[in-house]
Amino acid sequence: MSKFGELIDLNIPVLLDFYADWNEQSTSMHPVLRDVAAALGDKGKVIKIDVEKNKELSQALRIKGLPTLMIYKRGEMVWRQSGEQDANTLIGILNEYI
Repeated sequence: MSKFGELIDLNIPVLLDFYADWNEQSTSMHPVLRDVAAALGDKGKVIKIDVEKNKELSQALRIKGLPTLMIYKRGEMVWRQSGEQDANTLIGILNEYI
């Protein structure tokens, strides 16, 4: 969990995608997130977190639905939503925090 703190304590927005390989909505988000990461460049970061491999973190953050997307900036959660999103929506939201 200390590693998680390092991941989110940045001056740029960090989009976290909590997913599972067995969840169809989660896997359909992968190409969308690649597009978001490409559009952001070095102005933001996109990190995918497998809930199966990070059960303690997922429980601590109360991840219920998949995918769950969160944006952190300077260690603080500034946005959270469960369910699929399109690339343009995510880019727009992330741009608010750049």
